[in-house]
Amino acid sequence: MFTGIVQGMAEVVAINKKEDFQTHTIRLTGEMNQGLMIGASVAHNGCCLTVTKIEDELISFDLMQATLKLTNLGKVEEGSFVNIERAAKFGDEIGGHSMSGHISLVGRVSKVIDTPNNRTIWFELPDDAMKYVLAKGYIGLDGCSLTIGEVEGNHFSVHLIPETLERTLFGSRVEGDEINVEFDPQTQAIVDTVERVLEAKQLG
Repeated sequence: MFTGIVQGMAEVVAINKKEDFQTHTIRLTGEMNQGLMIGASVAHNGCCLTVTKIEDELISFDLMQATLKLTNLGKVEEGSFVNIERAAKFGDEIGGHSMSGHISLVGRVSKVIDTPNNRTIWFELPDDAMKYVLAKGYIGLDGCSLTIGEVEGNHFSVHLIPETLERTLFGSRVEGDEINVEFDPQTQAIVDTVERVLEAKQLG
């Protein structure tokens, strides 16, 4: 489980492409590296990956083709940076909201609005996915637990403070960038349940 509180960014220093999967090696320093063991879960842009090799600060992860195809990690290159969050431990403070590390889909940055003290980013999603996007609700974007601002058609916005911009990739995101999206599981469950109940009543 993850909390959506990204701990920082890490550089992808090597990508080894193999048959049907590839290995990403990132450089993890400081607190993000402490106590890390093979088999541990680490979220990259919100996608849960398993540690397969540790060489001091160089940490490797295997990515299957499905992961590369269904998330923005397939677009990552050597020298790119990814948002990093270590898996939550029992008793940790949940500063964001509960996240699984399973990406729902990939959205797109449609507009970036900068003001002196914050940044507003608008995202575009497929029409049928917008039922899970509710104003003032939670959403996971590239592993960050964020509060949804405005919702217009198949677009929605989030407002980002300087701390988030400094600690995550959102400080450098531009129009057209692809973003991993994980819907809030509670919102998704409620919407799906209501849909099933209404459909059953119509059939009845």
